[in-house]
Amino acid sequence: MEPLTARALLLRSRGSSDSGKVSFIELFFDLIFVFAITQLSHSFLENFTLEGAVRLALITMAVWWAWIFTAWVINSLNPESQQVRVLLIALMLLGLIMSSSIPKAFETSGLYFAAAYTLFQVGRTAYTVWLLRGGLHELRVNFVRILAWLTLSGVFWIAGGIIESEWRMALWIIALSIEYAAPSLGFWTPRLGRTPTAVWNVEGSHMAERCGLFIIIALGESILITGATFAKLDWSPATLAAFATAFAGSAAMWWIYFGSTAKTGHHFIAHSSDPGRVARSAYTYTHLLLVAGIIVTAVADELLLAHPVGHIDTQTIAVTLVGPALFMLGNALFMRIVSGVVSSPYLIGLLALGVLGFMSAFMNALLLTVLTNLVLIAVSLWGSFFSNRLCRIQPASAAKQLTGSV
Repeated sequence: MEPLTARALLLRSRGSSDSGKVSFIELFFDLIFVFAITQLSHSFLENFTLEGAVRLALITMAVWWAWIFTAWVINSLNPESQQVRVLLIALMLLGLIMSSSIPKAFETSGLYFAAAYTLFQVGRTAYTVWLLRGGLHELRVNFVRILAWLTLSGVFWIAGGIIESEWRMALWIIALSIEYAAPSLGFWTPRLGRTPTAVWNVEGSHMAERCGLFIIIALGESILITGATFAKLDWSPATLAAFATAFAGSAAMWWIYFGSTAKTGHHFIAHSSDPGRVARSAYTYTHLLLVAGIIVTAVADELLLAHPVGHIDTQTIAVTLVGPALFMLGNALFMRIVSGVVSSPYLIGLLALGVLGFMSAFMNALLLTVLTNLVLIAVSLWGSFFSNRLCRIQPASAAKQLTGSV
């Protein structure tokens, strides 16, 4: 009886009132990623070029993948058990090394980043396989498949960290391609086959809350940058206006996600016959675009505070519009996956940003950001109405009833 009890304590409960609750150790673990996101935005500002943008995209994908894979593990395991707490604290140490090496990841700290990232991913998965020994065969085999894929990608991460040339980026792109393709392929492994999504007995409310908290982390970093930059400036009407505008943009993004997207996702995943498939596509992939959009917007806010008026260069125009565009694209894809409906507010918002792009050469940074924020605010209000109506319709018939009518 004791082994069964031990296994039961190791696993997250299902169906109870607190089964989706996020624990304090998970919140403690997330602190590492607050630092990681800060490092990402600062690194991009220091290398504000096309090459810097590509590097930002690559490292952001890696950071998100490390976090979301851990969220999936803790969706199955009980974070209050001693074994899982030890795992998360060990991952925090590795995550701190990984985050600290981000600014020089393509220079002198490449091997440190690659080694920390690989050990984070492979070590966490191997430990999970060990924890599931002696029971839950299907779930354990699934993590064995994941371990095989992450070990393969780890070879390319480490090789890229060792090579100090343009090959580093190429090898890391291969590593990320392997990792991002794996879930869509069901982690197919020779002799073990692939994992059906039904194996992922997802606790939907936990996954939704975890991803929502990561969005809060990203938005919080944006606000921290805005406040820290503003505190160093001489306060004038222009900088005060820029400060208020930057904050308004963060608030509008919060409203878009939590007033519409998150609520819709929670509703539809709760009614899904295959929540594992929905969670894999909707949360694992699309939220990367949301996080990337917030990071790029944080960079744009810092540039806005530094030069609110006067001539605006092409790079500033790009980040001012691309950040919100990525954010809205991620929201639109999420809504399409979970509900089967094309979200009109987000599509119209993207078109409006495109129009601003054509007009941006005649504006300064402050005016362009104000107009961009007006688009975000309009989308947030319209999106809330859209989501409320969508959630009142049964998921099975939502696409048929709402396409072309909302």
